[in-house]
Amino acid sequence: MDGILYERLLPHGPAVRIRRLSVAGELPVTAVLEVDRRAGTPRSSSGNPPPLMSFEGATEQAAIDALGPHARDDRRIVQLMREKGQR
Repeated sequence: MDGILYERLLPHGPAVRIRRLSVAGELPVTAVLEVDRRAGTPRSSSGNPPPLMSFEGATEQAAIDALGPHARDDRRIVQLMREKGQR
């Protein structure tokens, strides 16, 4: 999928993603950390979930470096979802 810099599935099904919002090659790079609870369902392509965190920086790798530790930590994902009222 275009714009997806990182993606993994949580044990109970949702997908955690780092998704680029800016156009490829455009600077600065804007990206968000999101959890798609509809991943793998027919409704998964109907819009984007609200972001848990956002990033703006020089490169896609910088976005992955900044948001990646949060995206790989199940506890942090749950905490962010609670803080944002998504759980």
